[in-house]
Amino acid sequence: MIGDLPVADRKHVRQAALRLIRRDVPGFTATLLLNGLAAAAALVSPWLLGRIIDTISAGGTIDLLAAMAVGGALLQLILSRYAEKIGTRFSERTQEHIRQEFLDRVLALPAATVEHIRTGDLTARGTTDVGVVGRTLRDAAPAVLISALQALFLVAAVFLVDPLLGACGLLALAGIAAASRWYLRRARAAYLEEGAARSELAEHLAANAAGARTIQALGLQDRRTRAAERVIERGRVAQLRTLFLRGVLWPSVEVSALLPPVLVLLLGGVLLDGGRVTLGAVVSCVLYLRQLQQPIETILIWMEQLQSSGASFARIEGLQSAATQTAVAAAEPRDGHIVATGVHFAYESTDDVVTGVDLTVWPGERLAIVGPSGAGKSTLGKLLAGIDRPRLGMVAVGSVPVADLPPAQLREHVVLVTQEQHLFLGIVRDNLRLADPTADDDQLEKALAAVGADWVASLDDELGSHTVGSELGPDRVQQLALARVILADPHTVILDEATAMLDPRTARRAERSLAAVLEGRTVIAIAHRLHTARDADRVVVMEGGRVVEVGAHDELVAAGGVYEALWRSWHGSRP
Repeated sequence: MIGDLPVADRKHVRQAALRLIRRDVPGFTATLLLNGLAAAAALVSPWLLGRIIDTISAGGTIDLLAAMAVGGALLQLILSRYAEKIGTRFSERTQEHIRQEFLDRVLALPAATVEHIRTGDLTARGTTDVGVVGRTLRDAAPAVLISALQALFLVAAVFLVDPLLGACGLLALAGIAAASRWYLRRARAAYLEEGAARSELAEHLAANAAGARTIQALGLQDRRTRAAERVIERGRVAQLRTLFLRGVLWPSVEVSALLPPVLVLLLGGVLLDGGRVTLGAVVSCVLYLRQLQQPIETILIWMEQLQSSGASFARIEGLQSAATQTAVAAAEPRDGHIVATGVHFAYESTDDVVTGVDLTVWPGERLAIVGPSGAGKSTLGKLLAGIDRPRLGMVAVGSVPVADLPPAQLREHVVLVTQEQHLFLGIVRDNLRLADPTADDDQLEKALAAVGADWVASLDDELGSHTVGSELGPDRVQQLALARVILADPHTVILDEATAMLDPRTARRAERSLAAVLEGRTVIAIAHRLHTARDADRVVVMEGGRVVEVGAHDELVAAGGVYEALWRSWHGSRP
């Protein structure tokens, strides 16, 4: 079923954040400590200014107090500088952990999950969402941490100077609390909706880019344009929703932040007339509350980024749920025996495309699966390779359900080779080591020699310096893919017309390379060309999603059934 990846809930996001902190406790502790000290140092100057005013009023000298105020300002500057440095390093290391975890989880996704999710959703999470979280860790998180500590210390300082003035100032901040609560109750859902809209747009753009020639050939430009406009409109509505939330929050907090100093001045004037407080105390409290406006504004500015980042982090952490949906196998497969029992499979809500298949593949056997178009051949191949999970029944390798094997473990036993091979932009060595990261150059060269990739020897530094990419022809790309199969060393290779899209000359070279890969392995060939079936040990004939015939080529031709009709059709009217 095609769909989007899951999104982590609040509890999981909190646990993930704590996990990231535990990975770098010294960095987090140093960041917290230095920011706390910097915030505490910021309290010195306003308090000293109040003392200076009271000292002048009493006719005393202020030289020492002035020097202490300057020293406090310098101390705050130094502590803030190092707090920012340490905090930035901590955030960069944490960002690295997030990116690495994301990559590990993507690579650990079950093949069935990758096949059935929207490409745009995965792309958006790996680019936009990871980028948003990274910017937050680098910029927003340190700024908000510093501002939160400053706000806490400033409120505490006002209470220490005069509890009544402090209570008045705190009461005036109630508007900020109410506006923030209103915003936070709505922001997560709004930003998750905005993220989903980005995924849908990325999916639409990717589909249009991949199918551009088909769209042009069938004259579908107007239809695809209208569909794109609908997707863009949904994204615009989602963005307007988050903009509305910010439009309510910011003015409310801006107005509320101006009230505390005003109310404290009014109350301070009354108390000053009655001798309840000194002028220095009122000035200190007002300065503290004026200072409070700056951290509140900082938190305001970054609150949107934090909510957007929280939604992005939830989407990133949702990958863990998808990666763990496949259970870990209870045991290592004991041999290469593949057995399908009562297998049924359907795509989304359609009828079964594979129905009641029972099949045994013996180690070392060469098995061909044939049938008319739409018979379910490729689907059965994906089920045998663990790409898809049966709706009913079971496919097992070595008595272990193949769908329960983790991807890395599964590929040690079964590998599916199709006509669609991918070459990553990079050096040959890195492309080959995708199959076996521990392989040395000698092993890589033997794998290349086995598939006849002698052209690699003509590259600069052969394996290590020449970047390969789109300049390689399809036969060379397939040779590298087949060399990866040799390095992975599975006991079973499933072929789904791996050379079907190559021109005849290129196909012949690729088939010679393929023969070297298949030597000594179990081979299951999804045969659209029946000459492949003729050379197999057994032929499985499918029709309407069912296995209707099983036997050797000559036996099935002599039986005069479905396979015999396919064979005659393949050769025209000749027997």
